[in-house]
Amino acid sequence: MKRYGQHLSFEHINELVAPKEETLDLVHEWLLTNGVKEFSYSEAKDWINIYIDVSSAESLLDTKYSVFQHEDGSTLVRTSEWSLPEHLHEHIDTIQPTTSFMRTKTQSVDYVQFKDHPTPPGYKPPTNETIAKVCKFFPVTIECFRTLYGTINYVQKVPGLNKIGFNNYLNQTPIRPDVAKFLSEWRPEAEHTAYTFKSVSIDGGLPAQDTPLTPAQVKAGDHWGEANLDAQTILGMTYPQPVTSYSTGGSPPFTPDINTPTDTNEPYLTWVNFVMGQKDVPQVISSSYGDDEQTVPKAYAQRVCQQFAQLGARGISLLVSSGDGGVGGSDPAACVSNDGKNTTTFLPAFPASCPYVTTVGATQQFEPEVSAYRQPGIGPDGRQHGFYASGSGFSYYFPRPSYQDAVVPAYVKNLKGAWDGLYNKNGRGYPDLSAQGLYFAYVGNLTDGSISGTSASCPLMSSIISLANDALISHRKAPLGFLNPWLYKVGYKGFTDILSGDAQGCGVSAFPVTKGWDPITGFGTPVFPEILEILECR
Repeated sequence: MKRYGQHLSFEHINELVAPKEETLDLVHEWLLTNGVKEFSYSEAKDWINIYIDVSSAESLLDTKYSVFQHEDGSTLVRTSEWSLPEHLHEHIDTIQPTTSFMRTKTQSVDYVQFKDHPTPPGYKPPTNETIAKVCKFFPVTIECFRTLYGTINYVQKVPGLNKIGFNNYLNQTPIRPDVAKFLSEWRPEAEHTAYTFKSVSIDGGLPAQDTPLTPAQVKAGDHWGEANLDAQTILGMTYPQPVTSYSTGGSPPFTPDINTPTDTNEPYLTWVNFVMGQKDVPQVISSSYGDDEQTVPKAYAQRVCQQFAQLGARGISLLVSSGDGGVGGSDPAACVSNDGKNTTTFLPAFPASCPYVTTVGATQQFEPEVSAYRQPGIGPDGRQHGFYASGSGFSYYFPRPSYQDAVVPAYVKNLKGAWDGLYNKNGRGYPDLSAQGLYFAYVGNLTDGSISGTSASCPLMSSIISLANDALISHRKAPLGFLNPWLYKVGYKGFTDILSGDAQGCGVSAFPVTKGWDPITGFGTPVFPEILEILECR
């Protein structure tokens, strides 16, 4: 912890991760020998982008590419195997696109329209009068979040220096008129920012849309819900901070499984390589997308995770959602490995499982908060709703990081053998933190409604961390950067421990919520004034 907060510059990071001259020379020789003359580098030269046709790629990798068609009719070119000369094995980590067909989903569920604010039977409102006045079960508003977590009276000192951003994949993009309507209702003084927040398009990603949705767009399906949710939550929570929306196109590698038979996974690497090439990057970035870990090729996941570590070293906090399927989704038959053995197993998520991100789970209710969980059934609007449980798990790809050694082994030991064989006891456990994640007030297609999921919790938590950065920067201190070393050492004291709930999914009630860290709610939900006290910024 002595060096925590001593972040590295853009130039220093590039120097640290640059490959050896021998590696560059050998790879260049291989490419030139095979007739590849057009290529470009990432800023650190740790990635090479080459531009060749399919037949040239087949020759280069000694393979055969084919056209694969997904169930929705979309196609892509991939191969089932590829090879490298043996002398390059220690110099090249991964080549894409090759064998992966992964596809993902946003971590939000059940958009619900409403005309009133129904209350479910048996719900008990908060006993604290201040919270009870602004926090209703449906919908939960920006004013509630700001009151519940203690940010409502905080006045930002350096909003021009402190910034926040969020990611969009899968052709998601914010619709500015929707965002404006939301802010006019729930944070009126911020309404104008719906048309002024920065929109960055990467590799063909869709920029924020200035006009309302057309009937054709609505008919084509939801390509705005997640992006709208992120924009509405972050702008509502962090005004007047500058906000950046990153929309990334493209498709990364993929390995299918029962839960994810077609490729919806996000091009994480495209985004992180772009951001690592920029000198001016927001200090906090929220990302509400995820995949079953096993659908992401291990080499690709490891490389992406290493790139995320570089973000943290530069002083950038990357927060990701833990997922909405508990330990593996509602269908027990889908909780199997995709290695050809069909072994019954819980299914961790990526990038939630990466040890260099801060993973956010979901809670519900207010006093006390409990882990988010909802069985399929009739919701408060009278409609059928699907399964939803805060994502929980232990990685098969990434070993437990040292910062978790003081809490995770003790949690596993207290399970006394329960669920042995269904998870990796020595893997990185997640989530690290949690926040409200049920029935967020939301506007889509200029219509009021609500939306739920850890994709709601993630931008909410990101906003609170960004406000803490404002306090730090105003005291001439470094922003938090990669949160977890600080969080597991001392920062957890600024969070409310959640004591009720368990991890649902795969047809079982699995890991229990306990005192201290647990793999359902992490260390719990934020108490902003106490976070400032720990940071010595009060």
